[in-house]
Amino acid sequence: MARTLDITTSDPVCPVCDRPIPKGVPQSAHHLIPKLKGGKGGPTVLLHHICHREIHASLTEAELARDYRTVDALRAHPRLAKFATWVRKRPPGFLSKIPGGMRKR
Repeated sequence: MARTLDITTSDPVCPVCDRPIPKGVPQSAHHLIPKLKGGKGGPTVLLHHICHREIHASLTEAELARDYRTVDALRAHPRLAKFATWVRKRPPGFLSKIPGGMRKR
C-alpha cells in the first residue's frame, strides 16, 4: 500500500502503520538493532507505543537483530503487516493490550 502524507501537518508519521503521531499520543523510539544485540547508540525510529509493543510481541531480540533491521523488513513481516492493516483504521491515540506478551530474548 502506498504511503500518503498530509503535508499540512508537522506531526511525525509512524513507519509501521502510517498514522500521524501527534503530541500527547503514547510513542516510543525503536532501536532498529536491539541494544542487547549491539545496537546501543544505533539508529532508532519513532513509533506509536502500540506499534512498538507489537514488534516486541512478534519478534525476539535475535530475530530483530538478524532479519528485521529495517523498517521495510518490519513492514514485510506477516504478523506486523496484518497488525498495521488493522491498527491503521484506528485513531492515532488508540491503545490496546497486545495479546501474548513480549517474546523471549
